[in-house]
Amino acid sequence: MKDKLLHTPEGVRDIYGTECAAKLILQKKLDQVLKLYGFRDIQTPSFEFFDIFNQERGTVSSKDMYKLFDKEGNTMVLRPDITPSIARCVAKYYKEEELPIRLCYIGNTYINSTTYQGKLNEVTQLGAELVNDDSVDADAQMLAITIECLLKAGLKEFQLEIGNADFFRSLISEAGFENEEDIVKLKTSIENKSMFGVEDLVKNKKISQELKEIFLKLPELFGSIEILDYAKSLTNNPRAIKAINRLEELYDIMAIYGFEKYISFDLGMLSKYDYYTGLIFKAYTYKTGEAIVTGGRYDNLVGQFGKNCPAIGLAIVIDNLMTALSRQKLLPRIEASDTMILYRQEYRKHAIALANYFRKEGNNVVLQLSNAHISKSNMSADNKSMDILSLNDYRSYMQRMNIGGLLLIDNDNEITIIDAHDGSIKKADFKELIGSK
Repeated sequence: MKDKLLHTPEGVRDIYGTECAAKLILQKKLDQVLKLYGFRDIQTPSFEFFDIFNQERGTVSSKDMYKLFDKEGNTMVLRPDITPSIARCVAKYYKEEELPIRLCYIGNTYINSTTYQGKLNEVTQLGAELVNDDSVDADAQMLAITIECLLKAGLKEFQLEIGNADFFRSLISEAGFENEEDIVKLKTSIENKSMFGVEDLVKNKKISQELKEIFLKLPELFGSIEILDYAKSLTNNPRAIKAINRLEELYDIMAIYGFEKYISFDLGMLSKYDYYTGLIFKAYTYKTGEAIVTGGRYDNLVGQFGKNCPAIGLAIVIDNLMTALSRQKLLPRIEASDTMILYRQEYRKHAIALANYFRKEGNNVVLQLSNAHISKSNMSADNKSMDILSLNDYRSYMQRMNIGGLLLIDNDNEITIIDAHDGSIKKADFKELIGSK
């Protein structure tokens, strides 16, 4: 009976080979940007008590979480979002700190949702959280970090769309929306740019015609800096105008950074995370419809864990960024840096000595006992005196494993050096190489 081939569940995937290497290189580059801005690493558990992510926190819906139970019967969840975990840590470990706290992380998140068909349920996020700073300068710094990270990743064309969660909340409050189901439907219609859906929800509301008009225009309130002036002309709501004024001030600071060309505005932007209180943003690039970065200000979340303080964060979705880089042919090229030492059994001592020497010099070495017949006679440049099939087997293996060169030890005196790319052959004196060190 043949062994049954086991597949991964829907929504997850294996990452290996040069793709995995490229992902690790990308993560290292982005982490360096965060370190340049003074952020320090923090690690939180992959699963926590359900209460960390319950509905009151404003994170994803309970039905979209992966749940499990510990031996005491407590409900646990695989984290769908890392921000609440960071908020919990800040309240616990930095309760008395009043000056800014800068934390960064990398980890996987897990969302179990049938609406995510065709999307990954497990993704890697690299993010940063700036706590104890409610200034617009803090907002600008997080946007600047986002842009620098995307430039560092190699993207040349992308856009950072910016909104303000409080703009929408102020209109909801003015309109007297209290039914949570209606608010969710309204948010969905606005996010989908469905003016008919919005109209259906507000037409029977006892609100001013002007307020109805601005709800209907929300799906259209996106564009350059000029859209903010237009939005202010539509409302007399002081809270809404304050939200827009903050976005204008933010734009001025981004111009000082020199990053204003990457900025656009979307006052109809909303988030599935209800804990956002002010600035919200998403970054997009071409050849992928998914946001590659999300983030925003959450001034009330940490307080739910016992420390009242403002905070703002960003999360780079590494998997979406990798997809964009791949489709734009911008993924870093993974050079074959390893060298394989292929040796016959009787030359094991020589092979281990050579491998130890190269590793101490900082070189990657694959030490491999040969099970092929290789002629002991001197090999000419045209490979005529060796077993070509056996050599080709190893060359194919080197290409599959991205190994750049081969050192063949099949006699006491010489090492044969074979380049995996062009097949060129050189010889080196083994005793001279090892004995000189």
